[in-house]
Amino acid sequence: MGRVGAIRGLWEDPWCIRGDFNITLFSRERSGQRRISSAMRNFAEIVNDLGLVDLPLQGGDFTWNGGLNNQTWARLDRFLVSPSWIDQFSGINQCRLPRPVSNHFPIMLVGGGIRRDPTPFRFENMWLKAESFKELVRSWWQGIEVRGSASYKLATKMKEIKQKLKVWNREVFGKLESNKSAALQQVEFWDREENERILTMEESELKKEAKENYKKWVIMEETHWRQLSREIWLKEGDRNTGFFHRMASAHRRNNCMERIKINGEWLLEEPGIREGIANAFKELLSEDTGWKADIGSIQLDQISQEEVEILERSFTEDEIHGALMEMNGDKAPGPDGFTLAFWQSCWEFIKEEIIEMFKEFYEHSSFLKSLNNTFLVLIPKKCGAEDLGDFRPISLLGNAFVRGRQILDASLIANEVIDSWQKRKEKGLICKLDIEKAYDSINWKFLLKVLQKMGFGSKWVGWMWSCLSSAKFSMMVNGVPAGFFPNSKGLRQGDPLSPYLFVMGMEVLDVLIRRAVEGGFLSGCNIRGGSEHPLHISHLFFADDTIIFCEARKDHLTHLSWILFWFEAASGLKINLAKSEIIPVGEVVEMEELAVELGCRVGSLPSQYLGLPLGVLNRAPYMWDGVEERVRRRLALWKRQYISKRGRVTLIKSTLASMPIYQMSILRCPRWLLEDLRKYKGTFCGEEEIWRGKLTWLIGRWYVQIRSKEDFGWRPKKAMGAVGVGVWKEIWKESEWCWNNMIFKVGKGNTIRFWTDVWCSETALSHCFPHLFAMAVQRNSTVEEMWDQNSGQGNWNLNFLRDFNDWELGLVGDFLQTLRGHKPSGEEDSVLWRKGRRGNSG
Repeated sequence: MGRVGAIRGLWEDPWCIRGDFNITLFSRERSGQRRISSAMRNFAEIVNDLGLVDLPLQGGDFTWNGGLNNQTWARLDRFLVSPSWIDQFSGINQCRLPRPVSNHFPIMLVGGGIRRDPTPFRFENMWLKAESFKELVRSWWQGIEVRGSASYKLATKMKEIKQKLKVWNREVFGKLESNKSAALQQVEFWDREENERILTMEESELKKEAKENYKKWVIMEETHWRQLSREIWLKEGDRNTGFFHRMASAHRRNNCMERIKINGEWLLEEPGIREGIANAFKELLSEDTGWKADIGSIQLDQISQEEVEILERSFTEDEIHGALMEMNGDKAPGPDGFTLAFWQSCWEFIKEEIIEMFKEFYEHSSFLKSLNNTFLVLIPKKCGAEDLGDFRPISLLGNAFVRGRQILDASLIANEVIDSWQKRKEKGLICKLDIEKAYDSINWKFLLKVLQKMGFGSKWVGWMWSCLSSAKFSMMVNGVPAGFFPNSKGLRQGDPLSPYLFVMGMEVLDVLIRRAVEGGFLSGCNIRGGSEHPLHISHLFFADDTIIFCEARKDHLTHLSWILFWFEAASGLKINLAKSEIIPVGEVVEMEELAVELGCRVGSLPSQYLGLPLGVLNRAPYMWDGVEERVRRRLALWKRQYISKRGRVTLIKSTLASMPIYQMSILRCPRWLLEDLRKYKGTFCGEEEIWRGKLTWLIGRWYVQIRSKEDFGWRPKKAMGAVGVGVWKEIWKESEWCWNNMIFKVGKGNTIRFWTDVWCSETALSHCFPHLFAMAVQRNSTVEEMWDQNSGQGNWNLNFLRDFNDWELGLVGDFLQTLRGHKPSGEEDSVLWRKGRRGNSG
């Protein structure tokens, strides 16, 4: 490869190299490979230094097999191409062919572009930058007269605006490339004229206008490719068009379906692929009419009457507008083709129709069904996906997450259970369950019954039913819609409602497991810490990721299988036994027999849960190989030469830094990995101190996770007993440094001590004014307790043991000056980090 590098320095044209490199790039490219070897790191560095791209491999994951009894599989053969090759030959990928003799599979570089039929209308966000565009749309919108219901008026106006935009784009706006080229020619014309003679004042103004016109088209081009690339973390206007273009091409290449296997049958032609996918999902989203278990006897926690009334309040204009503006304007549009940026920019003159539609929905719990049509796109779960089961259907809607549920909590608790069992030398089982097609399978009647049993009002339940039952779907295959069908079960992945509804449905399984534990049919693990009462952990849910802890007893697994069967009969949510596993902790005998009882495979520690290590030795270096590999894979996709310097800094800060920090939130990062990450960062970005703010934020997350009742949840308690799992001990090592770099932002003031916490100056008031602190009556009071809200606009309620002497009045004046401008508010208290030397706040 060194000689290849020397040749590369002399060769500027597009180029491609291929062969048996006898080494893998990533650990997952060799069966049974857990560690990243030094040879793999060297190979990856060479590929990165040469600026080469590893194209997706279709037809299989490996290209060679051998070893003892031919049990070893690896990807040793590959094509590596330069980015300019990809630009010249669109739609290329690697395809593994059948092997007649050799232990290597032949691979072929396939190109020729992606076959495309006419694509549906898509609103271009760059149009919003065109001169007088909004005024034009305003005149169109206000000039359309429609009679009918509010939702019908909105749908009709959208349809007519779409037709007008198509004509305007074709006849007025024109082709982007042609307009940019014409603007550049005008700039070049005035440059030539100025080179030959002195321009007049009028001509100088014309030259200036030509440059501004060219700049306008360059920005529009960048906006266009940014929208297609979906790299919304990087702002436009920073000359990243080349990067956006290549990312859009990469997404199109990765998501392109040249062939697909459905129910064991290969479909190779474009029309057959579209029809096969549409029919498969039409069947998947149709509910069968078989028997369903009744959940009538199950008691669920209920919301209060006050919460019911809050949920069923009328929608206000501020509420609708606020929800709209919080969404990302660059998200992919639905079947109507309009992006959120259109609605956000044109809110001023379209809001009347939108507000009227919400009033109609509030009163009648219905709206025009066409407004709820949805595109389903298939996102590959892994590289080289070819079976329909290897794709995840995502609705082109908004997105959401469930607040208040920390993904780290579940992983921390799971590791605590393992640590507790191991320290007490007890035996146990971890059942990691995979719910098959979770969002696509949940039964609607079951879900509505759950909502009713949880106390939701009839109006709100009616709204949910309307949103669920009125949807219709088209499958997007290679950018072209296929099929148009309703569904009778399931939730749309990508719909902001779906995570909330799914979590509420899982509450039934939670109740069933709790009942079984209370009746002695299942057991969990008792975690003991210090003198506190033991905490019993039997199961952990995070969305559809489920872990159940139980004793290594056959009868307990039998009871668990009955629970899962009943839950499936009630909800439609089926456990995928092929992807589920039971993991022994301690010396568990007859594991195969136990696995047969549940019907799943046997796993082992270390494992993973929610993307984090599970049951890994605290200092095992291989647990970090996955982090290093993900960073390298992402950097291989984002070639630095196509991103501006500011863009590279943004990329490192917002995206790459989050990869290791997620795992560093519960485990101490080894020094060698930090050095490697700094090296990758330096090679890609050249900026210093990129990680400093992120690491500071990380320590803050630690302090939020470890709560102490005695100190309002800010200070950690020292790790004791079984609770002293490695993560807590590692965090405790940094406690003094961390505490010395914290400062509090006062909200309500109910968790911050007035005298001893740092909140209104660089140090605690007890340190700034030790004389006054010694005289204070309320030394342990909170900020909230020291504030008197009832005296006018509010005052500090300061009580001292005696009156002040004349010589102490100056000190009191300084004290009051320090408090000036500080008072409690209605927000929650929060923790901040002191500003560093360069003024950066973590």
